[in-house]
Amino acid sequence: QVQFVESGGGLVQPGGSLRLSCAASGFTFSNYPMSWYRQAPGNERELVADISSAGGFKKYADFVKGRFTISRDNAKNTMYLQMNGLKPEDTAVYYCRANGGGLRKYWGQGTQVTVSS
Repeated sequence: QVQFVESGGGLVQPGGSLRLSCAASGFTFSNYPMSWYRQAPGNERELVADISSAGGFKKYADFVKGRFTISRDNAKNTMYLQMNGLKPEDTAVYYCRANGGGLRKYWGQGTQVTVSS
């Protein structure tokens, strides 16, 4: 059974940092590119960052470039999102997803990130 468990969210002041984790199970994690998405209240879910299966290629949405870093540890079946310089507009629920065929339909419960003073 494919499963994603996101964690690491919380309340942080503007300019602060958080590190999100995505623990994956039920498939061969190291075979698949992965992505982080986010969804703010009233908005569509949007792509934040992608990482290739081995971690050598990374791509970021313009609104997080230079502030967020995506990474993965295939030995631990876990992906990460280091978020620095957080802004109030980064407030959202953050989700991870595998990018491959039938895996695209699976989502975790997400982790809430709130940036506020």
